[in-house]
Amino acid sequence: MKYRTITVSTTHKDADLVSSAMFDVGAQGVTIIDKQDFLDLVKSDVIWDYVDESVLLQSDDVKVSTITDVDDKTFVKNLEERLLKMKEDGGIEYGEIVVGEIDAADYENEWKKYYKPIVTKNVTVVPTWIKYEPKDGERVVKLDPGMAFGTGSHATTRMCLDLMDVKGKDVIDVGCGSGILGISASISGAKSVYMCDIDEQAVRFATENAKQNGVECEIEQADLIAGDRVADFIFANITADILMRLAKDIGKHLKEGGEILLSGIIDSRLDEVVRCYEQAGFKIVHRESLDEWNALLIKKRD
Repeated sequence: MKYRTITVSTTHKDADLVSSAMFDVGAQGVTIIDKQDFLDLVKSDVIWDYVDESVLLQSDDVKVSTITDVDDKTFVKNLEERLLKMKEDGGIEYGEIVVGEIDAADYENEWKKYYKPIVTKNVTVVPTWIKYEPKDGERVVKLDPGMAFGTGSHATTRMCLDLMDVKGKDVIDVGCGSGILGISASISGAKSVYMCDIDEQAVRFATENAKQNGVECEIEQADLIAGDRVADFIFANITADILMRLAKDIGKHLKEGGEILLSGIIDSRLDEVVRCYEQAGFKIVHRESLDEWNALLIKKRD
């Protein structure tokens, strides 16, 4: 089975209007790729999961896309007419309508072939669809990331898995995504694990993955900073901008003598993140780097 893809170039201002036009002529779902959305989120007050900052290298053009049945002969014609009418009525800006095809297997399953078991110092992360025989004493995390969340292959997550020291400790994972860090902490002997994410889908995947691994973690859709929970060890694998915004408040969630593991810091942002946390009263206990990314293990200064 194949799908037909329809993509329209537009502006940040008119992306919602183009999206609306697609829905008007029968689209069941729409994807908007807009660099400005990333920039606006970085400037906001919400706390969110790790996003690769290479998104900043994208074109300023906004892409609005949908898919239809490959045999649908009227959608593109109706969309063209609808957009033209909107342009005449209100000056909406849009460019060429690009039509392509994608195989259903590629669309739904092709991404899986890029994942493989990831061996770290503390755990081995294995996608649920791969058969794997663990060695004696090897701690295995079975993970289904969905199409939107990682399995531990990215350098930022690998460093967190290598550096975590959680046995017997209360743990918080800010922006949990697939739940990989919190689940790994639980399997590695954490006393308790609390995971939060502002994304509803992330919470759903993390909950399913925790059940898959037979671990008990508290997982909710929430912003850590709004709560009063405390822990001995905090994961914050996000982005440099969000980490710096966390600096003035994250300490209130840390128990005396506890540690925070910051990750998601690209080389070009490392110095300013270090300065930010030093100014907020933290000291750097350990630094790790991998593939142009950095992780910092920090504590409150005495």
